[in-house]
Amino acid sequence: MCRQSATVCLVKSPALEGVAGLSLVERLRMLPDPRRRRGVRHPFVAVLLVAASAVIAGARSYAAIGQWSANAPQHALARLGARVTGTLGVRVAPSPATIRRVIALVCPGGLADLTGASPGGADSVAVDGKAARGSRHGQTPAAHLLAAMTGDGQTITQLRVPDKTNEITCFAALLKPYDLSGVTVTADALHTQRDQARFLVEEKNAHYLLVVKANQPGLHRRLRSLPWKDVTARRYDREVSHGRKETRVTRALTVIGLDFPHAVQAVRVLRHRTDLKSGKCSRQTVYAITDLTSQQASPQRLGHLARSQWTIEKRLHLVRDTAFGEGASKIRTGRGPENMATLRNLAINTLRQHGHRNIAAGLRHVSYDPFHRPLDLLNIP
Repeated sequence: MCRQSATVCLVKSPALEGVAGLSLVERLRMLPDPRRRRGVRHPFVAVLLVAASAVIAGARSYAAIGQWSANAPQHALARLGARVTGTLGVRVAPSPATIRRVIALVCPGGLADLTGASPGGADSVAVDGKAARGSRHGQTPAAHLLAAMTGDGQTITQLRVPDKTNEITCFAALLKPYDLSGVTVTADALHTQRDQARFLVEEKNAHYLLVVKANQPGLHRRLRSLPWKDVTARRYDREVSHGRKETRVTRALTVIGLDFPHAVQAVRVLRHRTDLKSGKCSRQTVYAITDLTSQQASPQRLGHLARSQWTIEKRLHLVRDTAFGEGASKIRTGRGPENMATLRNLAINTLRQHGHRNIAAGLRHVSYDPFHRPLDLLNIP
């Protein structure tokens, strides 16, 4: 059974061993075709490549992917491996119904794992969740997707959180297939759990930086009572962006006997923000704990790690909502919500790998030549 526990999958997700260095086409060939053998006309990998190419060209829905497919010229369909008919070898594009059926059926765990980036060599990995609001239907709640992203903005994988539960139950399943040796995993206060800290340090040989809030009241009180005013190990970071000026002061303190597995340092980040238009000032204090010693992580690095956790909202979730309209998407049935989100993650990763810092601008650039550039970016021969 697939490790994606939100819906039962009849096949097991393919192993990730040996996929590094494989092209997208070779990776997708490792996925099992979920369709019944009788009546299959269009190659499974070709349908997925059509969907991936259309999304990176700006398609937001099944209808838009189908329209891209219907207008694709013969040379593009040949590169994508589309179905061949007749003695003249004419390529036939998959219909919108076929595309919708395949995306709704394909194994979400395998698709997310095989199209994501590898965390190997990354300094940090941020974990955070997001609800696809448009997938809510009647009494069925919106699909909640938990994702992991490297510090340089490459999405590793994601999974759908089962209904009537929360992200905590999926944290270990999300990261279990990956080698995280030496990587620092960051997460918000929801994941500040003792079992998850043990999982990261003892099973994955990784490090952690976890935010502490009122959901851990005893630990939060202990951190607040530490002598922060006397701490000399501190770091100041200042920046001006998005119409505001922000100053962050990061203090770190070595702690002994803290009631949390492997915790050796406490961190306090004090954020001062000033709105440049209104002049309004705000202040926020964030506490965190880590198993990194003072020799392994200075206040400067700890501040950078904390910042990388906050940026997953801006570099992944916000991009999917603004550039791809995910919050307004009405895709609801089957595994459609999570698989469409995976295709958007693939598009974001691909554009960033090719130097596009602004994803919306990258999508516009690709849309000017929608039947050549997506295939070239995805390295489809």
